[in-house]
Amino acid sequence: MSIRRYKSTELLQGTLDLLILKTLVHGEFHGLAIAHRVEQITNGAFEVKPGSLFPALHSMEEAGWLASSWGESENRRKAKFYRLTKAGRRQLQTETNDWRKVSGAITAALRAT
Repeated sequence: MSIRRYKSTELLQGTLDLLILKTLVHGEFHGLAIAHRVEQITNGAFEVKPGSLFPALHSMEEAGWLASSWGESENRRKAKFYRLTKAGRRQLQTETNDWRKVSGAITAALRAT
């Protein structure tokens, strides 16, 4: 069985935010590491391109869900590292609850005869 890979432009509105928030629960990461982690936690189903990732990170930082600081990546390059704020943790819970409702509704619709 093959898994279809979805580019971030194909993600449902808000799904990318949810995946980024979930990734940052485990600590701070720079953008490329976030993209790799999203791909990892979705078993390769979602590939996040920089053109979608960085605007999302910027928007989430403006919303107060993320904070950032400059540091050095593992390859010794300057990189911006992102971490969840308290508001980001609350947003993760809200978005998780919303996703479960939507997912349950779609599952029910697909089971309907």
